[in-house]
Amino acid sequence: MVQEIIVFLVFALAAVYLLRMGYKSFFSKNAGCDKGCGGACSTIDLAKIEREMKAKQAYK
Repeated sequence: MVQEIIVFLVFALAAVYLLRMGYKSFFSKNAGCDKGCGGACSTIDLAKIEREMKAKQAYK
């Protein structure tokens, strides 16, 4: 009986966690980033990427 309650609680917590993740992914205020932290990871700096690629090619 106690084992069944523990298993049910673990299952219920996992279900709540998954529902919360789904809710946050659809109704997040930060649309650009999957993590929802609002950091700078959602912006892509193409000029910086190009500079880094040119620097790597020049290094070879």
